Amino acid sequence: MMNYDRLLSRTAKEMRPSGIRKFFDLAAEMPECISLGVGEPDFQTPWDIRDAAIHSLEIGRTKYTANAGLKELRTAIDEYMERKWKLRYELQETIVTVGGSEAIDLAIRALVEPGDEVIICEPCYVSYEPITTLTGGVPVHIQCLEENEFRVTAQQIKEAITPKTKILVLGFPNNPTGAVLRHQDLEEIADVLRDTDVTVLSDEIYAELIYGIQHESIAAFPGMKERTIVVGGFSKTFSMTGWRLGYACGPKDLIAVMLKIHQSCIMAAPTTSQFAAITALRDCADDVEQMKKQYDLRRQYCVRKLNEMGLKTFEPRGAFYVFPNITSSGMSSEEFCEKLLHEKHVAIVPGTAFGNAGEGFARISYAYSIDHLREAFRRISQFLEEHKGE
Repeated sequence: MMNYDRLLSRTAKEMRPSGIRKFFDLAAEMPECISLGVGEPDFQTPWDIRDAAIHSLEIGRTKYTANAGLKELRTAIDEYMERKWKLRYELQETIVTVGGSEAIDLAIRALVEPGDEVIICEPCYVSYEPITTLTGGVPVHIQCLEENEFRVTAQQIKEAITPKTKILVLGFPNNPTGAVLRHQDLEEIADVLRDTDVTVLSDEIYAELIYGIQHESIAAFPGMKERTIVVGGFSKTFSMTGWRLGYACGPKDLIAVMLKIHQSCIMAAPTTSQFAAITALRDCADDVEQMKKQYDLRRQYCVRKLNEMGLKTFEPRGAFYVFPNITSSGMSSEEFCEKLLHEKHVAIVPGTAFGNAGEGFARISYAYSIDHLREAFRRISQFLEEHKGE
């Protein structure tokens, strides 16, 4: 009999499974469960995007594209980056990927060798650490604090940098907290990094979903474009999660190595999705704005209701998550979410799914209808009442 306990990679075996998926899978077994756990827009992909995909199929555009992606799509991405964020990229500085997740994976694998350090600001998206450890890299965690609206500071980054530091991962607007870095934050971080050999992996998948302020990319600051890889995608902005399409823009030497890995592991992103994405970038700004307005209404509703319940919740400025402090319940994050799921059939995600810095918090996605949210919060309020004083 094969002994896979001995044969399997130790690093792969020790990977922590996704805490998000754990609660998603449990919720799926409860037909009456209300799930606020997954960061997936409830809107349909805009019709113009779907129509472009259908048309591409009808005329037989079903072959492989160039490994880096359709030239027309990369051109549209470069035009979009300049139009939206004042970043000018050329075709050889742009690669189309299978979701933003592949772009993150490619960037880390292209840069990190065993023993290299990767600075990760927590709480954060669940994939940064496992990708780092699979490459032999060493995650270095920075804890972003509630009292600073979960924003990382330049001083924290400066103190974390060592001669072994290879990458700083900046995931802002942030999943799970909704935190956003302001102009001064980015300027101070850029000042710390300019005289180093640290590359910034700037995960800007939620860049379009910011409320009341304007998104800025650290790559737009003087001296930063040459040391920054910007990751974006279509899943969140255009409600295209299942289309699996993202991109990365950065220094051409780095993109060239990422492309070699992409060629070997993926070949090319889905052709139909690529044709649809051209239309998304060029023709669907109004659709994005309408979805954003709805998210903003839900955001304000969630913050108000949670604070009324006694779960202290800072006002997130980006993405579509709230990150309430649940310590007043007297439970750990895991205990709170498990009891809420089993007793009230509401699925949210413990903050610890996003790193140890998330203890004492839970993530709630408001990528759901107001009716969906209203019923979920009614059950959460009942849950808190029933456990009061324990």
